[in-house]
Amino acid sequence: MSKDVEDPADRGPEVLVPSGDAQETWYSCVLKQVSVYGVAAGYCISASLLSIINKWAVMKFPYPGALTALQYLTSAAGVVLCGWFKVLEHDPLDLRTMGQFLPAAIIFYLSLFTNSELLLHANVDTFIVFRSAVPIFVAIGETLYLSQPWPSLKTWISLGTIFGGSVLYVLTDYQFTLTAYTWAAAYLVSMAIDFVYIKHVVMTIGLNTWGLVLYNNLEALLLFPLELLIMGELKKIKHE
Repeated sequence: MSKDVEDPADRGPEVLVPSGDAQETWYSCVLKQVSVYGVAAGYCISASLLSIINKWAVMKFPYPGALTALQYLTSAAGVVLCGWFKVLEHDPLDLRTMGQFLPAAIIFYLSLFTNSELLLHANVDTFIVFRSAVPIFVAIGETLYLSQPWPSLKTWISLGTIFGGSVLYVLTDYQFTLTAYTWAAAYLVSMAIDFVYIKHVVMTIGLNTWGLVLYNNLEALLLFPLELLIMGELKKIKHE
């Protein structure tokens, strides 16, 4: 046999060397996991700090509606200003899109308003307990209304553990008041609906992240005068 054609049987054992594509795929997978857990950790930290700061703010300024409106104003104005200076890009305001987004803005407003009312009438511990129960109802809502698969058994065990701890806390809460737990129930329902519906909006309307922030906060801010009249907060502010 000519030596120009190598006999496969004479090659000996092959050594598998990861290709550049395989190494790149492995690196991308690890980077994606780190990114996901990093975002989750950042969300946990920011949400925890927000709860404490909101509790402090509502103790110093006991007007939940007005306090919530100030948060909307700050967020919407920040996005607009950063957009003007080209720091970020957001979707332009459009009346048709605003009409489509209005139900989401109403639910968002209710979730933050009940958030502030709960912090006003209860301690931060109670707020955290009810917030930790939100994923249970979100998981059910995503499956029933967004055609998402049911969570795995491990996920249900984790959610069930959280729910069991929440129930145990409620049974042993020495600061239990009907007003606080009424607002807690309203907060739980509004937050679960908000998360599910916002995901539906993101999947159907197609706003980018900053566009979502702008529409959410701007339209919720427009609902503030209605809340002043319904809850009677305007009279309370004038009186005090």
